[in-house]
Amino acid sequence: MKSAVCASEAGACGAKWPVGQPGGHSFSQWPMGSVFSPVVGTDPADADLMLQKPQGLQEMERVSLADENKTMSANLKYLSLGILVFQTTSLVLTMRYSRTLKEEGPRYLSSTAVVVAELLKIMACILLVYKDSKCSLRALNRILHDEILNKPMETLKLAIPSGIYTLQNNLLYVALSNLDAATYQVTYQLKILTTALFSVSMLSKKLGVYQWLSLVILMTGVAFVQWPSDSQELDSKELSAGSQFVGLMAVLTACFSSGFAGVYFEKILKETKQSVWIRNIQLGFFGSIFGLMGVYIYDGELVSKDGFFQGYNRLTWIVVVLQALGGLVIAAVIKYADNILKGFATSLSIILSTLISYFWLQDFVPTSVFFLGAILVITATFLYGYDPKPAGNPTKA
Repeated sequence: MKSAVCASEAGACGAKWPVGQPGGHSFSQWPMGSVFSPVVGTDPADADLMLQKPQGLQEMERVSLADENKTMSANLKYLSLGILVFQTTSLVLTMRYSRTLKEEGPRYLSSTAVVVAELLKIMACILLVYKDSKCSLRALNRILHDEILNKPMETLKLAIPSGIYTLQNNLLYVALSNLDAATYQVTYQLKILTTALFSVSMLSKKLGVYQWLSLVILMTGVAFVQWPSDSQELDSKELSAGSQFVGLMAVLTACFSSGFAGVYFEKILKETKQSVWIRNIQLGFFGSIFGLMGVYIYDGELVSKDGFFQGYNRLTWIVVVLQALGGLVIAAVIKYADNILKGFATSLSIILSTLISYFWLQDFVPTSVFFLGAILVITATFLYGYDPKPAGNPTKA
């Protein structure tokens, strides 16, 4: 009798338990479309009680569950928006402030900050793998051994994007040491262009008309933002010669490295079934090695003189933590955020960076040309993520 009921429920018996959620499931954790969804427990008696309920009551519970899931999904989207805006804006502003703050003693070395951020990222990912393995040290050790040590070729594949990401992180410090936060934020959106071009060439991705148009608008907007103005000519007297050019070159190089490394990493993820946390551990491992090489080559004398953590203060540690956890936070919440939401996050981050740079850091004076360029960049960001609905699908009333 029970097998006959299972057959009539269109595969309801094939519903899977949610991964990492043993026992005590709630309605929001169970797949929709099955009368066998548990109410409180998970034993067969609960399923039998569910079968004995009137059909109308079951339908009401399904409708209530659907409304609850929609509300939860909307809340997660807005939470994702807030986290993305906070992470993007706070990292840029704190990094800029920490690189321009005048204090007694030596300034912290950006090369050491990159290494510390990579080590913190490894620790955070190990904790996440530990949580996914049901907080078992034995299971954690087995996973790390099987997925990393026993697969040396798979691990070595991450050396290329890891080296590029390490270069990119160092370039961001150089850029924000020479550019204000608002100009950096707008210019750095060129990574959309580089990512799109590398996606077309490496992943054979096809771009639509709206996406190509958005890339043209993006380049135009960035050109306006970088257009020299009278205020920039006055400010240039206070800056070292060529510092604006150095900052611009650093941002452009970071955009190309970000685009290539991101697409390369995406290609690796599609070819293998390893979790994103394992991949980030591998990235962090190689990143810390490349970072230490950079410390030895460029800042070896300074480290031997004043120490590895010279100039570190509370603000420095905030920057390091934001840089280490930023990518992990985005990876964790991005599944709840669509392209439109990411466009909102980018736009709000640019606006906040502009306002805080003007009123708080006081290192930026916006011009009409800058506003025009910023509007074009924000428009291009939304347009690139725009997905027009097919004309053949009528919209439901």
